[in-house]
Amino acid sequence: MADLHIDLAGIKSPNPFWLASAPPTNSGYQVQRAFEAGWGGAVWKTLGDPILNVSSRFAAVSFNGQRVAGFNNIELITDRPLEVNLQEIYETKKRFPHHAIIASLMVEPKQEKWHEIVKRVEDVGVDGLELNFGCPHGMAERGMGSASGQVPELVEKQTYWVKEAAKTPVIVKLTPNITDITATAEAATRGGADAVSMINTINSLAGVDLDTWNTVPHVAGKGAHGGYCGPAVKPIALNMVAECARNPLINVPISGIGGISNWQDAAEFILMGATGVQVCTAAMHHGFSIVEDMIDGLNNYLDDKGIASVMDLVGRSVSRYSNWGDLDLNYKIVAEINNDVCINCNKCHIACEDTSHQCIDLYSEDGRPLLKVREEDCVGCNLCSIVCPVDGAITMVERKSSIPPMTWNERQTLISSLSK
Repeated sequence: MADLHIDLAGIKSPNPFWLASAPPTNSGYQVQRAFEAGWGGAVWKTLGDPILNVSSRFAAVSFNGQRVAGFNNIELITDRPLEVNLQEIYETKKRFPHHAIIASLMVEPKQEKWHEIVKRVEDVGVDGLELNFGCPHGMAERGMGSASGQVPELVEKQTYWVKEAAKTPVIVKLTPNITDITATAEAATRGGADAVSMINTINSLAGVDLDTWNTVPHVAGKGAHGGYCGPAVKPIALNMVAECARNPLINVPISGIGGISNWQDAAEFILMGATGVQVCTAAMHHGFSIVEDMIDGLNNYLDDKGIASVMDLVGRSVSRYSNWGDLDLNYKIVAEINNDVCINCNKCHIACEDTSHQCIDLYSEDGRPLLKVREEDCVGCNLCSIVCPVDGAITMVERKSSIPPMTWNERQTLISSLSK
């Protein structure tokens, strides 16, 4: 079996699967149950001045029969006294000394406030700190969370303040509600962050009840924007992790968050540069026991690949992530239809005819309906294979080009040189 232990900026845990700072990490009871189930670490629900929450506070978006494809919440940071949380952190760390416990923190953007809370949480034995610069609702209206996280100067300054007082590694959690997350990741690095984590939730409104016209969720007939997470946000999160991982100015480890529901998702984030991952929605949907399949699946995957340690998987796909201008314009793939597998639903033909490049022909042979791709007109867009409901019916295959590789950037350089 592969070694699943990770070391994220000096924070060690028995596996890369952590619970994110959220409702599942609200109490010592929950975190201890999670560790018993097999989770390697937990980021305690954000500590700060306790607030008052509202009712109701959660909503979900289901799609095409899948429950909780996306999850929305208007819940804020802890509503439990700091002293109670600190006592439970102390007891949990004493009981599980080899599991990672990270304290998520949020206070006003004042140096003395950060120094005070850092000292108090480190005194109870946490393994690290995560600065919550990502919460998009409720706290942001008070100048905290994403209100700080959207301003690189505030991210850098507050990270620096924390580093002045901290003795444990500092992770900065970033908001996706920004044009370019690398700007704030760079700021966190300049401020001395030992690692960054991403993404926090995305500004959202889950829906509107068409009978009552109330927002979903609503509080006595009024609603507010909340934070969106779950499987639907995974592509957004994966891109942001990749952008930060390939940026040489962000030379710190990454904790990946956003729509991770199984070991495959986790492996993708690790390949794109995350040292470990944090999970919330999947645990809320299915319970803590899902980590068993995550651990087994990742172990089997690493064994199949002949990789001894999960740390050896970190970032292996980063070099393959580039800019559009660096892609080969002359690379060609085409669709190939296997009529022996095809069920003649014609979804590929309809999609290609109506919304793509009209390169799939319908014909019959001995009374049997068949489909064929005109390769000279196929641009390899993948749409037909995406909409096809049958595995193996459509394959995208590479065709050798007689033209040498050339990127857009190379083409523009060539044009420029010829015009001189």
